[in-house]
Amino acid sequence: MRLPQVDAERETYAQQVGADGFALLDALEAPAVPPELRQRSRVVTLRQLWQQHFERWPPALLSSDGPRTGPVRVKPDRELPHAADNLESPYDLDARYRRKRGGFVWTGYMVHVSETCGSEEAHLLTHVHTTPATVHEAQCTEPIHQALVDKDLAPKEHLVDAAYVDAALLVSSRQDHGIDVIGPTRPNVSWQTQVEGAYSMEQFTIDWEHEQVICPQGKVSSTWTPQVDSHGNTKISVKFRRRDCNACPERTRCTRAKTMPRHLSLHPCTQYEALEAARARFSSETGQDLYKRRAGIEGTLSQGVRTFGLRRTRYRGLPKTHLQHVAIAAAINVERIVAWFDERPRATTRTSRFAALAPDHARGPS
Repeated sequence: MRLPQVDAERETYAQQVGADGFALLDALEAPAVPPELRQRSRVVTLRQLWQQHFERWPPALLSSDGPRTGPVRVKPDRELPHAADNLESPYDLDARYRRKRGGFVWTGYMVHVSETCGSEEAHLLTHVHTTPATVHEAQCTEPIHQALVDKDLAPKEHLVDAAYVDAALLVSSRQDHGIDVIGPTRPNVSWQTQVEGAYSMEQFTIDWEHEQVICPQGKVSSTWTPQVDSHGNTKISVKFRRRDCNACPERTRCTRAKTMPRHLSLHPCTQYEALEAARARFSSETGQDLYKRRAGIEGTLSQGVRTFGLRRTRYRGLPKTHLQHVAIAAAINVERIVAWFDERPRATTRTSRFAALAPDHARGPS
């Protein structure tokens, strides 16, 4: 639950609401109140919400014995807990807030569906995975694969969106489950890849055996340090000598740091090689033709949203929401099996009227 930025009058009202809530919570702490009343789920939720959004301020005015009266401060958004820990609704404690690129925001859940994509058989949904909205897609790839393996439905190739791919998953999916993850990898967004003539990662030579990197000017790195980032991922920090970088005539093509030398962050060898192989395969004509088969999942999501209300949660809580998603997947499968027995062809990808104006779609004289 997020409180909007308010003007002075509404701020005063919000402070009064906070004070009323604290008064109720204080009353529940009285010795005469049965302990089981304070432990009821609604009271626990109210206490958590008030701790998130309100604060008695300043603390020096509060009394340590007797009723704890004092002014109430409404916490600004920057002081709220991280989205994964912040209660967004007192009615659904599992729902979470999510903002994606492009400004799309919502409060609730995310659903991840897997389906077969053979050319001849009916395309059936094989697994549904539901999470709070704050769980990133890359965190779902491994549990989805494990669920498919447990149901003896693991594919040899899994066509996924870029959000489900990272270097570690490319390796672990193949080693642990025999599943080849195919999808676009996240692009390198460093400025060197955006400026013509700049020295990007691809222009450095990596000597894995001797744990060193050679720059385009032939200088050898000075340090090679394995590290673990804030997400628990292993990275290799590589630095060059300051005297080499400061004297380099091509320094401006390599780094924008005023005094520090060039610094590289590498994945471990197996992950790095798997990532490079995935990029090469996806950029090839064969890889592009294979990945086109994934387009059907967008139609599946559209069918779930438009026909079965996939984007509207009818229940509260993650377990019931997941049950709704499973029921929708079953309904889609029933409809597709009936269509397959009736030999109804699958709809082709539609071309919008605007796209039809492109030269490739324009018709010649009749």
